[in-house]
Amino acid sequence: MSLFNNYNRDQIYEEMDGKSYKSGGAGSIISKTLSIALLLSLGFASGSLYSTHQNANNVTNQSNNKTPVITTASTNSGTAYTLSHTDISGVVEKCADSVVEITIETQSTLYGHYTYTAEGNGSGVIISSDGYILTNNHVISGANKISVTLRNGTKYDATLVGKDSKTDVAIIKIDAKDLTTAVIGNSDSLVVGEVAIAIGNPLGQLGGTVTDGIISALEREIKLDNSTMNLIQTNAAINPGNSGGGLFNANGELIGIVVAKSSGVDVEGLGFAIPVNDVKDVINDILEHGYAKNRAFLGVSLRDTSYQTNNNSGMPFYSMFFSQISYGAAVDEVVTDSPADKAGIKKDDIIISIDNEVISKASDVSSKITNYSVGDKITIGLIRENKTLNVEVTLTEYKGE
Repeated sequence: MSLFNNYNRDQIYEEMDGKSYKSGGAGSIISKTLSIALLLSLGFASGSLYSTHQNANNVTNQSNNKTPVITTASTNSGTAYTLSHTDISGVVEKCADSVVEITIETQSTLYGHYTYTAEGNGSGVIISSDGYILTNNHVISGANKISVTLRNGTKYDATLVGKDSKTDVAIIKIDAKDLTTAVIGNSDSLVVGEVAIAIGNPLGQLGGTVTDGIISALEREIKLDNSTMNLIQTNAAINPGNSGGGLFNANGELIGIVVAKSSGVDVEGLGFAIPVNDVKDVINDILEHGYAKNRAFLGVSLRDTSYQTNNNSGMPFYSMFFSQISYGAAVDEVVTDSPADKAGIKKDDIIISIDNEVISKASDVSSKITNYSVGDKITIGLIRENKTLNVEVTLTEYKGE
């Protein structure tokens, strides 16, 4: 049963942190020149290294026992409103309590020797009074621990309900009641020039920050790490840590999930949000099944790695030292009975290509897999014990972790 009965939808995707990486880091390229950064604010509790994990999340998944009640707007937007600051304060009072701060911790082991903890911060939007919270997949990806802070300062531990890397959507759950929820608006009826209000947790330290602007453009085609997203563009100020926060209209209705901003030098006023209508079906799938349906699944946990050339053979070999040649994704774990397992992929294999397209880093694998369909056969190039080999993998449907 759909929780959103009145609207259509489309699709999108991606992942990141607040540093100057691409995707599992921060920026990709829009068209030819515009650099875009996703907006998770990331810091390290110990160590100074960054690792990208794909299809692995150590936070306990929680399936819902009953369908949460989600409120949708009974009126359409579609009018280009001009609001005074007094009017904006009234809108903020309607929706600010529905936006939360999210803090994650990730723990990783480098080459079996060095364990480090990273802390990241983002935002989320409460979509049901009993504690279901919508955020970005890249905000919670790889988290060992998720915590949520409400606008009133109350803190909760959170569990993962489900996520979808293709649309960059995730839902988490806290054990709470009678929460203020966002009213879900209709992003299909937006018009350029109407008011847009962003609420989130910029820099991971300024929860509840409100900025306002207008809808600058609609269906802006943005390429983030090999996946194209059709996004709402706004000039409301957006910064690292805003990811997963809400973009609201003049009625205080949620019209978008903040996901990215331009990170170019001397570029301001370019922020982007996922239209809420584009992910309503995904939200329904996650709430009802714990995962988004019809997503291709490989079944590996990966990390970034690097190579250097063996002086004797000229072949690249696995090295714990960063060198002039750096590419590939190291397999940390293979899910039992997954497509990767059945194809013979093993722990510590290095994935260097998919269908002859080079894999430079771990996030490239998930980016490419999202472009395939369930049942597709792909050829994965590997390095194993200084030897290269190809394996054929038949992708199956992802059904949650």
